[in-house]
Amino acid sequence: MRYKTSLEVIMSPIVSDSWQTIKRRVKTEWRVKTMASLKVPASVPPPYEDAEQLNKAFKGWGTNEGLIISILAHRNAAQRNLIRQVYAEAYGQDLLKDLDKELSSDFERVVLLWTLDPAERDAYLANEATKRFTSSNWVLMEIACTRSSHDLFKVRQAYHARHKKSLEEDVAYHTTGDFRKLLVPLVSAFRYEGEEVNTMLAKSEAKTLHEKISDKAYSDDEIIRILTTRSKAQLNATLNHYNNAFGNAINKNLKEDADNEFLKLLRATIKCLTYPEKYFEKLLRLAIKKIGTDEWALTRVVTTRAEVDMERIKEEYHRRNSVTLAHDIAGEASGDYERMLLALIGHGDA
Repeated sequence: MRYKTSLEVIMSPIVSDSWQTIKRRVKTEWRVKTMASLKVPASVPPPYEDAEQLNKAFKGWGTNEGLIISILAHRNAAQRNLIRQVYAEAYGQDLLKDLDKELSSDFERVVLLWTLDPAERDAYLANEATKRFTSSNWVLMEIACTRSSHDLFKVRQAYHARHKKSLEEDVAYHTTGDFRKLLVPLVSAFRYEGEEVNTMLAKSEAKTLHEKISDKAYSDDEIIRILTTRSKAQLNATLNHYNNAFGNAINKNLKEDADNEFLKLLRATIKCLTYPEKYFEKLLRLAIKKIGTDEWALTRVVTTRAEVDMERIKEEYHRRNSVTLAHDIAGEASGDYERMLLALIGHGDA
């Protein structure tokens, strides 16, 4: 099997793009790298060596969990995908199935979620969310609002391939009323990713949002349209104008009914679209500080953000709580689960 050189990997997806598109992608990729907490060694063994070591970790009287962590917790998505491919060719078995057989409990979940391709992982989490009775709407919203348009499109493709139906179809079937009205267009969105902003439009739509919220028409078509179609840059401009023109941040005006579950979801949607690090900081804080740690939420956030913006989330967590995220994880998690989480948030050396 021939693997692409680093230059081929970098150049292959952008050969036909315009220079402006290339610059924007390079800028975005640089931001992602600087915000990611994942630590990959400067010298990474070839995938067949990693696959061989993982297979050895399953042999003998007990599983070598430390070896599994030392490899998988320090490989990026592309490297993990290559390891899975080589493992399947060498041993005739899906690496995920062997991990599932050898591991258990929260450690098993964090390793399996992390090893999945990001689009596969989100498709799995989205499908799981439609089957659960708690927080399902929030997980769906979270995936829809914090992935790029391209990544969300890949999630829908992965969902279709895995479940033989569309994500939109399942979301529509498993939600009702205002929740369905918001969530279906959110998971269907393909937002413009550029930084251009129409100031006049921002002022006009800020006024529209204020009028609808003042009338308590929280699920009005115009509110849904603005939140589910506008680029994040345009939405930020609209909400900044809302704050300046009407004296309150929009989420403050959406707290009229503290017990309204749809309003809670609407506020979380806005936070995810505009300040995702604040959304994830609060999610982690609540997961860790509650009586009985919410390992599902903790695992989900760490595995989905380690390659994206975990450094920014860690900064926000420290600012908000005056302790590091690593400190609080070490205080609540234990054993191999703790070690895997800490490795993924960049605590310690690769």
